[in-house]
Amino acid sequence: MIEVRNVWKRYPGKTVLENVRLRVEKNEFVTIVGASGCGKTTFLRMLLGEVEPCEGSIRIEGAPLVPEPRADRGVVFQRYSVFPHLTVLGNVLLGLDLGDAPWLGRTFGRRRARNVARAREMLARVGLERSAHNYPSELSGGMQQRLALAQTLITEPRILLLDEPFGALDPGIRSDMHELVRELHRELDLTVFMITHDIAEGFSLGSRLLVFDKPRVDPHEPDLYGATITFDLPVGHRRRADSIMDDINVKPGEEHAP
Repeated sequence: MIEVRNVWKRYPGKTVLENVRLRVEKNEFVTIVGASGCGKTTFLRMLLGEVEPCEGSIRIEGAPLVPEPRADRGVVFQRYSVFPHLTVLGNVLLGLDLGDAPWLGRTFGRRRARNVARAREMLARVGLERSAHNYPSELSGGMQQRLALAQTLITEPRILLLDEPFGALDPGIRSDMHELVRELHRELDLTVFMITHDIAEGFSLGSRLLVFDKPRVDPHEPDLYGATITFDLPVGHRRRADSIMDDINVKPGEEHAP
């Protein structure tokens, strides 16, 4: 479904990513770990279309990726990306209304009723049906992240991008969110990319784990070379991955996105 061909990303005086190559099939769940500053978030932003590569290409089902965010790619960040002035229902409904009426941002009549019904179905799917008329400030952190997922998934993306979405949650709430994401991945037939700072989380959720690291380092010019995918592991290779993370000086639970 997705092919990344020899992708490089440079900024003035700094190479972030170099020669990234990857093939991902439909419905895979790809988790991404690596040391701080190794370009994980830059890579995710490339898949979103927010950042363009300097060299190489990214293709989705054989077609070049459109270099702008589109509804076929949804994203959820660690910080809750919800609108505080809208109710829970209003947050989810907005994506449908903007799609149907981009100039007004609101639909009417039968279309409005259809969109409200779809939004309520999505809230039920993420366990927020009883909070439809609450505002985000009245929700817990886990509930706000459920809302962010519903807000993203209402537009029916094929690719879901998660940038450390559970890093700020308590362990019990994270466990609930893990189960929710597994269910959504399975039920909605999503292809998922998730950055995590917790290698155990990466293995428990993903069907495949990518390690980003710099294969070349110049101590005199630390920004000369960029990171790439140094290991691409199926989830069954947990012991080998722990050894790899030790090699790049990242202990489980201590990785951070750039």
